[in-house]
Amino acid sequence: MTQPSVKRPSHGGNLVWAASLADCSPSAILDFSASINPLGPPASAIATIQTHLSDLKAYPDPQYRELRLALSEFHQIPSEYILPGNGAAELLTWACRDLAALDVTCLVTPAFSDYQRALKAFNATVRACPLEPFANGTWELSKPLISGDLESLFLRKAAGLLLNNPHNPTGKLFSKALASLPDDYALVVVDEAFMDFLPPDEQQSVIDLVVEYPNLVVLRSLTKFYSLPGLRLGYAIAHPDRLQRWQAWRDPWSVNALAAAAGAVMVKDTVFQQQTWQWLAAAKPLLFKDLSALPGLQPYLGAANFLLVKSARSVVQLQTELLQRYQILIRDCLSFPELGDRYFRVAIRTEAENQRLLDGLRQILSNGE
Repeated sequence: MTQPSVKRPSHGGNLVWAASLADCSPSAILDFSASINPLGPPASAIATIQTHLSDLKAYPDPQYRELRLALSEFHQIPSEYILPGNGAAELLTWACRDLAALDVTCLVTPAFSDYQRALKAFNATVRACPLEPFANGTWELSKPLISGDLESLFLRKAAGLLLNNPHNPTGKLFSKALASLPDDYALVVVDEAFMDFLPPDEQQSVIDLVVEYPNLVVLRSLTKFYSLPGLRLGYAIAHPDRLQRWQAWRDPWSVNALAAAAGAVMVKDTVFQQQTWQWLAAAKPLLFKDLSALPGLQPYLGAANFLLVKSARSVVQLQTELLQRYQILIRDCLSFPELGDRYFRVAIRTEAENQRLLDGLRQILSNGE
């Protein structure tokens, strides 16, 4: 039987597609395309899943009380402000439905392709707020998020804003000063999927301001930091009225019983959290330095667990050679139209895995192929 062809993915982590190019098993691929913690999953999550297998015989608690209580204690925010979801992606869909009801949604670009997907699904009017690369290796907004040409919309509270912090794919960390934006926008949605990779004293989260601002929504992922993307688990923090409306829109039991049980335990695993922060603090500057030394590459040092890299040569060609010769997958940036074929993104992995990437890149780039 002829196997269906595998299309180029718009997300990282598509090992079936990568294996089709590399002519190997998906399990043989060393994946730098999905920014997942290489230290996980934590043993606490695996043990919890194993002890809750019997829960599969019953429907999950539709209110997810145990998980919401754990998240409430973790963030010190009332549990009615928390809604678990089938990954942050599900909750992004409902946030974009609210944004699409406004006259315009300002979107910080380049932007994760799911933002455009979810906004387009509800026919939102989107206005780009571009980030631009600067010579000092940083990315900055080309104009303020509050700009004069949108004054009438701000006065009428008819504009929304969607951004992620730290920003994907640049890694830029916006200051918590953005917390003043709900004073001007009708709705501000901040995707903090990578915020937990920063130690608490470095985070710029606006979660603690949600109680003050009913028009502020924060989205969080539990699968990147805790390395369980296949489990699908995220949560939204927003005013209870908004979350009740989202609950009425979505399917029941969107979070499975094993994900709910694991999530309630993972956020209490302080040992795993400390290990992750220590690993990243050591691994990221070293990978940045070594990538900077390779010909034709310019990495950008961001706040998250990945690096955006500018390439002097075609990234599609580079990606293909890495797969076919070394079974290594990097994230092309073709789904970010502003970046195209001259940028790629790599997750930060263990020292040995990072070295495999560097060795493969060095061989390909030094040969000028």
